[in-house]
Amino acid sequence: MENYRKLYRTQDALIAGVCGGLAEFFGLDASLVRIATVVLILFFGLSLWVYIILWLIIPKAPKRLNS
Repeated sequence: MENYRKLYRTQDALIAGVCGGLAEFFGLDASLVRIATVVLILFFGLSLWVYIILWLIIPKAPKRLNS
C-alpha cells in the first residue's frame, strides 16, 4: 500500500487553517508560512482570492480521537 500525505486545513487555525495545513503538508513551521502569505498578499500581488479559494477547496482535517 502506498504511503501518501493528504492536504488538510489544520484544526488549530488562526483564520481558516490554510497556512497551517500547508505547513504540515510540506513539513514547515506554520508561522513562517503565515508570514510568507501576508508578505505575498501585501507586497507581491498574491490575491486574497487565492487564499479564499484554498479555504473552500482544501477539506478540514478530521478530528483525532486520541490527541
